[in-house]
Amino acid sequence: MLSSTTKRIPVALWIWYRGGNFRGFQRQPEGPTVQAVLEEALASVGVPATIMPSGRTDRGVHARMQVVSVRLEPGDSAEAMEKRLPARLPPDLGLCAVRRPGSFHAQWSASGKGYRYRLRLGGTPDAAWAPYALDVASEPLLQGARAVTPERLEALLGAAVGTRDFIAFHEKSSPQKPRTLESATLHALGGGLYEARLSGDGFARYQVRYLVGSALKAAAGLLPEEAWKAALETGAAMEGFKAPAHGLVLWEVRYPPGVDPFTAGERLHPPGLPLEPPFL
Repeated sequence: MLSSTTKRIPVALWIWYRGGNFRGFQRQPEGPTVQAVLEEALASVGVPATIMPSGRTDRGVHARMQVVSVRLEPGDSAEAMEKRLPARLPPDLGLCAVRRPGSFHAQWSASGKGYRYRLRLGGTPDAAWAPYALDVASEPLLQGARAVTPERLEALLGAAVGTRDFIAFHEKSSPQKPRTLESATLHALGGGLYEARLSGDGFARYQVRYLVGSALKAAAGLLPEEAWKAALETGAAMEGFKAPAHGLVLWEVRYPPGVDPFTAGERLHPPGLPLEPPFL
């Protein structure tokens, strides 16, 4: 039997998941996690392997595009895996593509990520979106505040764009270093539903949730704008707000040309991705 991992076949899996029924991505003793469920499904189709993701998502966070590296047994193929794995996955976890890249690592080869945070600023609540969007009007920590306008929220998010130390906006367990937020914009989805789109070269733990939540708090007049600016410019501590996990989607993992296992067409129209919320 061939036991050397050098003989095994490296592949990249593009998976999606709704995070509500998982206790985060990383395997842990309690509850189902994305890693545990995926590795069990892989083992059931002849791939007993530990997956290497592009990064972890926290409990309740969704992913339109999560990429994981895995090695297949000799004689297997990406095409065969793509056919037999989907039937072993639960309803809230799915497969878009399996590709055999060249030199590739799901995490270390990544050049950036994009996230989207959905929130309701008005209109009539939509039952289909309720599990996947923050209803700002009913959020306890924002009660009694002035109404949040899209213009105000987008202006505050836009102020965060640039290369800086975002230490005031992430868990201290993540490395403290400069990170580049390439863009932060707000887009209307209709009916009072909006999504904040954030793109950057990398994000620390909870960074997107603290950025969106604290911008909401400042837009609502509950956090002084001076405190928001100081947190961005100097890393000064503030009484921020970590937006709830259920509104957040890991939207895209980017790789440099020549390394990216997936085509531009696949990224634009992901094969097998559900079109209902939280994905569009």
